[in-house]
Amino acid sequence: MPNAEASPPAPSDFVRKIVADHVAANRYPKIITRFPPEPNGYLHIGHAKSICLNFGIAREFDGICHLRMDDTNPTKEDIEYVESIGQDVRWLIESWADDRLGLKPHGQLPDKIVANGSTDFHITAAMPGKGGSEPFYASDYFDAIYEFALELIRKGSAYVCDLTPEETDQYRGAPDRPGKESPYRNRTIEESLNLFQRMKAGEFANGKCTLRARIDMTAPNVWLRDPILFRIRHTEHHHTGSKWCIYPMYDFAHCLSDYIEGITHSICTLEFEVHRPLYNWILEQLGLPRPLPHQYEFARLSLSYTIMSKRKLLQLVKEGLVSGWDDPRLPTLSGLRRRGYPPEAVRHFCASIGVTKYNGVTDVAVLEHSVREDLNRRAVRRMGVLRPLKIVITNYPDGKTELLEAINNPEDPAAGTRRIPFSRELYIERDDFMEIAPPKFFRLKPDGEVRLKYGYIIKCEQVIKDASGNISELRCVADLDSKTGGPTSSRKIKGTIHWVSAAHAVNCEVRLYDRLFSVPEPDGGDDFKQFLNPHSIEVLRDCQLEPSLATAQAGDRFQFERLAYFFTDPVDSKVGKPVFNRIVTLRDSWTKNAP
Repeated sequence: MPNAEASPPAPSDFVRKIVADHVAANRYPKIITRFPPEPNGYLHIGHAKSICLNFGIAREFDGICHLRMDDTNPTKEDIEYVESIGQDVRWLIESWADDRLGLKPHGQLPDKIVANGSTDFHITAAMPGKGGSEPFYASDYFDAIYEFALELIRKGSAYVCDLTPEETDQYRGAPDRPGKESPYRNRTIEESLNLFQRMKAGEFANGKCTLRARIDMTAPNVWLRDPILFRIRHTEHHHTGSKWCIYPMYDFAHCLSDYIEGITHSICTLEFEVHRPLYNWILEQLGLPRPLPHQYEFARLSLSYTIMSKRKLLQLVKEGLVSGWDDPRLPTLSGLRRRGYPPEAVRHFCASIGVTKYNGVTDVAVLEHSVREDLNRRAVRRMGVLRPLKIVITNYPDGKTELLEAINNPEDPAAGTRRIPFSRELYIERDDFMEIAPPKFFRLKPDGEVRLKYGYIIKCEQVIKDASGNISELRCVADLDSKTGGPTSSRKIKGTIHWVSAAHAVNCEVRLYDRLFSVPEPDGGDDFKQFLNPHSIEVLRDCQLEPSLATAQAGDRFQFERLAYFFTDPVDSKVGKPVFNRIVTLRDSWTKNAP
């Protein structure tokens, strides 16, 4: 079916092979993956790769993928980000893997974990399942994670440290030199237990002390040099309110959240590879019942002509250099959605670039190609003139209107046809006429002929200019027997251009979006803003479109013939007054301009 999602080759990569081997060996009763963003910003195209991988594996192996907010840093997180993440994930996987979305069941499910056959860890948070209405939260497990921390202290595997953040960094050493033990490392278990409980009670100020793992300050892997497990943050949390003033570090909360939820394959990007020994150490130290989750790493997505840093994206938003997180020029999923990118095209792109262990930069043209391929199959065709130039067909009867048959989508016969009005006065693109034309200019020129798509062959006889010498109107004659299907319709003319009837045209606003940056890799330093593309948006407010576009609904996608693919803006469009965003051009116009 032309409108069905294209089916790329079945994904095959090293992560899927690992999962397939585990399924064949019946290692787990059910495959459970997770997508665990921190709600400190909006998701971007890089996250889409992880979403497609984790939900894709769940989809392919009859499993479940949990959407979990790794909300362990309340100073940077916000409910706005939580809500946007939920919307973005649902948009991307809707109609594809929504049945694989693991959400928190309604209500809380009490349970417990028995470690080492003796210690009970009571879990009063949501456990694995689906059918609920909201995502999982790492903060749901703070009670359990706190109990796990107490157990590490009792085992002599953690201690409370009074070093300042600056001193902690100094004592840690560097990859080429060992660290130095904290003077508080040999505190008694009883003293550390007492201090940690007082930390939880709110007795100490921010930064006064931390809970650290006791591992090895000379370890080659600096992440094993007594990493911090808990720190003090006297601040409100978007999900737990004021209940907590101590918060677990990401590395401590992440592996335990995976365990509590029954995650089988914890799939991360390559920067977490050096964290994996700590992930395993924490789970092993607690002596938890098996099976334990295991972490696997893959290369993150880097895309040319854009930036992925949440900090820098936030800077663009806060400084007003873009209109918001959903600015159609941004690589955020909300930006791509507002620009009009189909989720199917984004998923196809993620499948096409593959999953590897090697970092690299993917050309944004690959993403744009996936979007064009998808829209070519599904987008209906319409005619619109963005920079109108009026023409008058002098030998066409004044006041006459006829309806011409136009194809809605040549790639999809089932899309049928439509009828568009034709009259004496028309608009054509200003770029489709040149008064002094080069030899291979096959559009309209003085004494030259061109075919009006679906209509007649016309010849330009007179150029009318205003007082400033600008071209204001063209006078043309038509071969009235040359209408498509007419007696001389087979007459060979090299050029065909689009048009709209002036009397029936709809005046609309069109926004021409382009790449936000003018160089392939703008994220090389703090001066990234100097590479902003000054032509990344052009707003045209006098566009003349065929009358059917007056009733375009927010979210509709079209190909404006010979121009580009467009999307009816879901925010600024009004009934009878749609606003159109350019999704992508019909061809890659950047290749020929590449340095």
